[in-house]
Formats: sequence, structure tokens, C-alpha cells
Amino acid sequence: MYTGHHARLRPLQPAFIMAATGEAVTYRELEARSNRLAHLFRKHGLKRRDHYSIFMENNSRYLEACGAGERSGLYYTCINSFLTPGELAYLLVNSQSKILITSAAKLDIAREAIKVCPDVKLCIVADGPGESERIVGLADVTADLPKTPIADEWLGTAMLYSSGTTGRPKGILRPLPDEPPQHNLPLFDFLTKLWHYREGMVYLSPAPLYHSAPQAAVNLTIRMGGTVIIMETFDPERYLQLVQQWSITHTQLVPTMFSRMLKLPKEVRERYDLSSLEIAIHAAAPCPALVKDDMIKWWGPIIHEYYGATEGLGFTACDSKEWLSHRGTVGKVLLGDLHILDEDMKPCPTGTPGQVWFKTGSPFEYFNDPEKTREARSADGSMSTVGDVGYVDEDRFLYLTDRATFMIISGGVNIYPQECENLLITHPKVADAAVFGVPNPDLGEEVKAVVQPMPGVVPGPALAEELIAFCGQSLSRQKVPRSVDFEKELPRLPTGKLYKRLLRDRYWGSKTSRIV
Repeated sequence: MYTGHHARLRPLQPAFIMAATGEAVTYRELEARSNRLAHLFRKHGLKRRDHYSIFMENNSRYLEACGAGERSGLYYTCINSFLTPGELAYLLVNSQSKILITSAAKLDIAREAIKVCPDVKLCIVADGPGESERIVGLADVTADLPKTPIADEWLGTAMLYSSGTTGRPKGILRPLPDEPPQHNLPLFDFLTKLWHYREGMVYLSPAPLYHSAPQAAVNLTIRMGGTVIIMETFDPERYLQLVQQWSITHTQLVPTMFSRMLKLPKEVRERYDLSSLEIAIHAAAPCPALVKDDMIKWWGPIIHEYYGATEGLGFTACDSKEWLSHRGTVGKVLLGDLHILDEDMKPCPTGTPGQVWFKTGSPFEYFNDPEKTREARSADGSMSTVGDVGYVDEDRFLYLTDRATFMIISGGVNIYPQECENLLITHPKVADAAVFGVPNPDLGEEVKAVVQPMPGVVPGPALAEELIAFCGQSLSRQKVPRSVDFEKELPRLPTGKLYKRLLRDRYWGSKTSRIV
């Protein structure tokens, strides 16, 4: 998120605009803000490769909080803004953060968390006043600091955490080269070309800035000298309005956003001019094939998909044409060396699902967790995995079937619930769906669906029967849910990832084994 070059070249151009308020921050101002904060870091003793954290909702101070670290050689951890004090405290301690940047809206949670984080010497309120020597207001503590760069600039980067859907979140540490901040990490250079980023682009960011995908996309837009429109929260019609209002050229979404826009009334979807869009990227969660079909029909062949964990093990991608000829794929390998292996670490035949392994495309380790790092790697250390399950076709396109941890074993049969989830989300009465295994004394596990109905739809036995019958029309009997429960809202992260573990654990209770 380095702004030095563009602050000189295009000082008055907005680097970003907040969608709800219209507040615009120019490249000149973003450069000055980032420099002042970098000086503050040095003033409080943060040296190269030290750590700090950011815990805020999307707001107008977020990008400078990242940019200051990127120009002072620091690792910054962007933390899920929906966490509890205990969850926040765990990440602050685990990341060895020395400073926390938060907002007035999140201060109560931050204040509680840092009570058990003695290494966090300073808590900075980005958009409000301070209240003590330890909790300070950003404006107050940076007002007298220089708006010019620090003397010892180095390239810094984010140290993000896995989402923790299968256990405790893990910090993903990438090596920092001995380079100045105007240089870029090789992975980001690769993404700039892949996503057709260009000078003058206007990027619409509808997702939380703490997540890896918008982190990368916004960062690269700023480095290209484009303008970012930041949505504080996602609303489907408001998203379409913004595309028209700002002549958006580039954007990145998650599949649940596609689904919500597709379920708008036809007259609403056709009300807005989307012709400025050049490329729309999606990732982070599997996209049901019917949803993607409908999006390509609506927006045209501008939809690109990629698969790549935050760990950066490997990277696959496909454009609309490739997807249509390999329906359901997440793309072909562009980074790393892909292997599909069975439980004995032997190659699976073409078309047969197995665990997805990569000979690592981008080096990483889990911060201060050598055991988890070893668990993610093969015995010889040459390959890594995040536990995804999939297969490749004859053309070497990858298809994901599920996470290994959510595979259902029912009567000795392996069932990957993603297929059922993808089907349920296409039903007009379903807003969201999760499918997983629950205990069954005879089969070990049986298939359970938990559904969030569309607004105005009444949940109950009749709807459950309707959805089971609907699944039975397309899926084999063993894949069809034996029962359907309903929730007002599923625990899906704003990034699009489903916190399925929270639902599944209710049914397994305190059992430590999944063998009944």
C-alpha cells in the first residue's frame, strides 16, 4: 500500500472513497497520514519485523493503519472485527503485537482484551480520543510528527491468520526481503498481471478489509494509482448502485454476494448500468455452479475465479470461458506444483478425490507454531496442504469437493457435503445453507442440513420435507439430508466463509471422537 510515488504524481486524486459517507482521502493525504503513523511506530520502539495489530470495522483510517507498517518493515495483523475480547486477546498475544490500532466502535472490546495482553504497550483509537497513557487517540499522538517518510524505510507486509474454522487461528508468516517499500512481494506482482490491474482503475471493495482477498486487492489498486471505493458493509442493491455511480472497473466478491444479488427482483437488477465492469473476481468459498451460470449470463464473461489459501501454497485460476468448458472447476495451476494424494500419500487417479497438496509456490510458516507448520507439510517437508479435498480432470483443471475435516463418513461411505450445500442454495426459499455430519448410532454419521430461510419464509416441518424432496431429485440417497433444521442466520464470516464448526459442534457436544 505504498503511496510515495502516486502522492507526487497524482496528489489530489482520491486514493479511496468511503461508500456510505462519500469521504474521500487523496494520495497526498494518505501519504502524510501513513508517514506520521510510521514515525509513531519508531517513536515507540517498533523496529523492523516487529508486529502490531489492527482491529476495526471498515473505516477511513484503515488503509493508513496498513500502509504505515508496509513502509516501516513491520508485520501487521488485520483482525476479524467481529471477535470477542477473549478471541482478540489470543491473537494479540500469539502475534506478539506491541501496538493495537482500533476504532471508537470497537474500543470496548479492545479495552477488555488488552487487560490480559501486557506486551501491548499502546492502544491507538483511530477515529476518537484517548483516555489514558495506554489508550490514546491517533490524531493527538501524531499531530506533531513529520508527514515525510521515516529515515529507515523497509518493505513490510500483513501477517494474517487462518480463519480458524477448523481450530485455533494460525498466523501465516511470509519472509520479508531486504527491499524498500516501493518494491512489491513477488506474489503481488503475479496477481497484478493476473487480475488485469491498470492505471486509472476504479475498484469496488465490498468485503471486510481485515480479510486476505480485499487486503491484496486494495493494496494492489493503491500501488497502481487507482481509486478504491470501500463499502462499510455489503448490501446487494447498494453494490449495484455504486458500480453505476463510480463507473467501477474492477471488483472482487464472494459467492454469497452473488446469491444475494441474484435474488433481488428482476426490475432492481436491471435498473443499474454495469457496463463499466471489466473484471469481477471471486474466491474464498465454493460457488454453486448454478449461481455462477446465472452471474455469467447477467454480467457477461468477465467473471474470474481463483483458488488459493491465505498460506499461499499454490494458486489456480480460470476465466469465464475456461469455467464454462470445465463447469465447476476452480481453475488450472498457475503457481506451485499440484498433487492429489490419498491417505497413504499416493497419487489419486484422474477424477478421484484426494487431499490437495502443493509443492509450495510461496514460502510460509505458521508464526511461533512449528508443530502446526509440520502438520501442514508432508513428511519430507516438500509439500504443504490446508486440508482441502478435490480432484483434477483430464485437462488438469482442479475441482474442490470439500475440506477434509467436514467429510461425512456414513455407513463407510465418504460424503462431501459441498454438493448438497450448492444445491440447497439454489432453492428460492433458501438464503443460506450448511451441510455436515451428525452422530448416527448405526451409520456413524448421517447428513444434516441447517438452513437460513429467505425473509418471509416460515420454517418448519413442511419446509424441511420440501427441501429434502428437492435434494432427492438431484442427489443420490446417501447424500440427501435425513433432517433439516433452521436458523435465523448462519454463522458465516463477512468474508463469505462459513463457520460450520460452530453449527456442527452443537450436535457432537463434548464427544472427542467422531466414531459412534
